[in-house]
Amino acid sequence: MKRLLIAVAVLGMAACSSGSGALYDSPVSLAVRMAESEIARNPSPAMLDGIPAGKVKWNYTTGLELLAIRDAGEAWNRPDFIAYADRYYDTIVQADGSVLTYSRAKYNLDHICPGRALFSLYNRTGEQRYAQVLDTLYAQLRAQPRNFDGGFWHKAVYPHQMWLDGLYMAEPFYAEYAMTHLTGAALDDAVADIVNQFVTVGKHTWDPATGLYRHAYDDSREMFWCDSISGQSAHAWCRAMGWYAMAIVETMQYLGKSDATRPMQAILERIYDVLPKYADPRTGMWYQVLDQPGREGNYLESTGSVMFVYAQLKAVRLGYLPEEMREEALHRYEQFVDRFIRENADGTISMTDCCAVAGLGGKQRRSGTFEYYISEPVIENDCKGVGPFIWASLEYDRAKGRL
Repeated sequence: MKRLLIAVAVLGMAACSSGSGALYDSPVSLAVRMAESEIARNPSPAMLDGIPAGKVKWNYTTGLELLAIRDAGEAWNRPDFIAYADRYYDTIVQADGSVLTYSRAKYNLDHICPGRALFSLYNRTGEQRYAQVLDTLYAQLRAQPRNFDGGFWHKAVYPHQMWLDGLYMAEPFYAEYAMTHLTGAALDDAVADIVNQFVTVGKHTWDPATGLYRHAYDDSREMFWCDSISGQSAHAWCRAMGWYAMAIVETMQYLGKSDATRPMQAILERIYDVLPKYADPRTGMWYQVLDQPGREGNYLESTGSVMFVYAQLKAVRLGYLPEEMREEALHRYEQFVDRFIRENADGTISMTDCCAVAGLGGKQRRSGTFEYYISEPVIENDCKGVGPFIWASLEYDRAKGRL
C-alpha cells in the first residue's frame, strides 16, 4: 500500500513539474508528502531536529513534528506514520514511567509539549508508563513557578519571564489533561487558570503602537533585554506570535468556545485583524522581525508564516474566526506553498527559509534586537515549521473536501 502511495506521489510530482504554484493542487496531500519526506531524511524519529544518530532527547521540537506526522497518519490512513512517531516514545519513556533527559526540577515549559502525543498513545496501548508521564507533566504544571498575577515562568533558569512561546508549550497539554482527567471545581479552576495564562501574557506583551505582541516580558524588569518600564522585549518576533496564535486555537479545541474562553478568542481576533498590515504585499507572507517589514536585512520567514496560516485555517473551521476569512486563509496557504515549499530532485519536498532558533538572554546573551534576530542561522526543514505545515496542509485538505 505504501509503495502504491509513493508511486502516486511521484506521478503527482511529475504533474506539478511546471512550477510550485501547482503543488497544492496535487492529487497527493502535501501533508503526506512532507511526512514521507521527513521520514526519508530522518529514518529514526529521534534524529529529527538534528539530534545525532544513537542519541535521544525529550524536546518540544521532536514532539511537535511527531504529533503532526501522527495526525497525518490518522487522517490519511497511514499506519506507518503513526508507528514512526510511536517509536520515539517507546524508546524515550522507560518501563517505570521515567523519561530519558527529562528533569522536572528544571521547570521548563518546553518539556511539557512533547507529552501531548501520549494521550493518544496511552489510549491505544493502555501502557501505564505513558499515563505516568502525563501525570508527571501535569504535576510539573501544578508546581510551576509563577509571577504574582499567576503567569507561569518560562523556565526556572528564566525567573519572572513569560514568553509567547511558552503558551504553546504548556497550554494545549494543560487543556487536554484538564478535560480528560479533571471534573467539578478542579476542572473549573484549571480552565480559569489556562485562560488567565493567555490574558496575562497578552496584557504584558501587547504593543499599542503596532497592535502586535512582543516576544517576551520580564516581570522583574531586571533582564538586560527588556524595557525598564514595560518589561517587554524590543520586538515582535514572527514565530513567537505564531506560537501564540496556534496556542489559542489548539487550546480552544479542547476547552471549546464559551464565555470562559471568550477572552482568548478576542485575542485571536485582534491578531488576525492586525497581521495583514505587516504581510509582504507581493507574497502575503511575514518577516522574521514582524514589526519591521521591508527593513534592510529582514527576510520572509517560513516557520512563523506557516503558524499564522495554519492557525487561521483551523480557527475558521472551528468557528473561532469568521467564515468570511475562509477564502483568505486558503489563499494564504497557497501563497505559502508558492513561496516556501520546494520540490527536490529525489522526489521529496522541503520547506525553505526557516529561522533555526531565537530566544532571549541565556549563555549567548541574546539581546532581542533587530540585529540579533536576523543574525540567527536560516535553515531548511526545521521541525517548528514542518509540523505546522503538515497541520496546515490537513486543514487545506479538509477545506477542499479531500478529507
